[in-house]
Amino acid sequence: MAIIEVKYFNTFLIKKLTTVVDANPKPTPPYASLPGGNSGATPVIPPYDFTIASDWYVEESRIRGGYNNLTVDFGVKAYLDEENPLQQNRFNSLIYSGIFNSRTGVNNTNQFPVGEDITKSVDPANGSIQKLYSEDTNLIIFQEDKVSRALIDKDAIYSAEGSAAITSTSLVIGQIVPYAGEYGISTDPFSFAVYGYRKYFTDKKRGSVLRLSRDGMTEISSYGMHDFFRDELASATKIVGGWDAHSKNYVLSLQGLTVGPLPTDPITYEGYATLSFDESVLGWTSFYSYKPIYVTSLVSNFYSFFDGTIYLHDSGAYGNYYGSTYNSDVTLILNSNPSVVKNFKTINYEGASGWELESMVASSGDLSLPITPFLTSNLSSLADLESNLFRLNFKRKESKYFANLQQALVINTTPQYGEVVYGEDISGIKGFFSTVKMKLDNANFSGIKKELFSVSSDIVESSY
Repeated sequence: MAIIEVKYFNTFLIKKLTTVVDANPKPTPPYASLPGGNSGATPVIPPYDFTIASDWYVEESRIRGGYNNLTVDFGVKAYLDEENPLQQNRFNSLIYSGIFNSRTGVNNTNQFPVGEDITKSVDPANGSIQKLYSEDTNLIIFQEDKVSRALIDKDAIYSAEGSAAITSTSLVIGQIVPYAGEYGISTDPFSFAVYGYRKYFTDKKRGSVLRLSRDGMTEISSYGMHDFFRDELASATKIVGGWDAHSKNYVLSLQGLTVGPLPTDPITYEGYATLSFDESVLGWTSFYSYKPIYVTSLVSNFYSFFDGTIYLHDSGAYGNYYGSTYNSDVTLILNSNPSVVKNFKTINYEGASGWELESMVASSGDLSLPITPFLTSNLSSLADLESNLFRLNFKRKESKYFANLQQALVINTTPQYGEVVYGEDISGIKGFFSTVKMKLDNANFSGIKKELFSVSSDIVESSY
């Protein structure tokens, strides 16, 4: 038998430097009593561990183990021991790490050497950085009150005359140049959407919706919707924006709006407004009846997310969102010869069958009775036309639809049938202009497109 004499053992001390928070703290009186007991019953105290963590002594498992051999290795040691580390929130600064190259296997994304110039700051007076977007060789920086761009992997050197010459340097983020205009993205980065070279976003603080393109920033909320966005952006608590690749529109949803109280609904509740901007007409063309959590496009399809589910739009029944079908409506103003008081005698439209007149109100307050959709009869004969002439429904003639207006007598805010005068003086409504609302019940036309091209009215100048 051979006896191996152990010269020494290696023991390491792991010292506790800070107080350890007890995971099972001792309960404080009063304790819970036993079931069915009285006030003098023995308290129920769970088996808590009241031992306090102390320093650890770890003994090496190898004989004659060394400090830096294969048995024991502490690895890389920190070269700086900061006694009082403090966190600093630099809301207006950018920092970048080492490079990542999947081809060569270089991954230095976890390296932030403080000895190198790896930070870039923007003016803190313009608020925090909310959004970064990389476009070609530029980095677009969206602050709360300003939008700027920075060169990537190159810098701009200015001559004595003030002209800029681009040169390649070792800089990752080069010179930061602000865009003209005192606009930012506020604190709503989810309003951002991009298509081609156009970027869309909102500035809640200034009540504006903006487009950033090659010609700079344009306030697209001024295209007929200045008052709307000024009021609704101020009360919105969440703003969601995205690009609809199917219809080529910018979709914007303002959520958390204050709705009510109304005469028919005295309760104030949270509402929303989802609408779209069309570049082809430079205007806000539609309101939608859905409230998305998030919207995006993929391969010419438009998707939205709601209640944990993704929905594909423009693929089925019209006006159907998240399992519910909504009516389509179009509101317009008839105002030919604005300075003349007119009698509106008829309502006419060009388009598909199925549209109905929901309401028509003149500037004087005159109200027309609703008009139902076109009946199945083609009115091919004069007898069919005469029998349907005074019915409150649209008639078709030469692929156009028309109906005579009948004025409603408003009694206690409820429309009632008024007197119908037959002959040349058929009942109508009178005023300088009329507000018309056309409606389509999509539930009756599942998956069928029903277009509306134009709406008009036969008028005569009022004699009194």
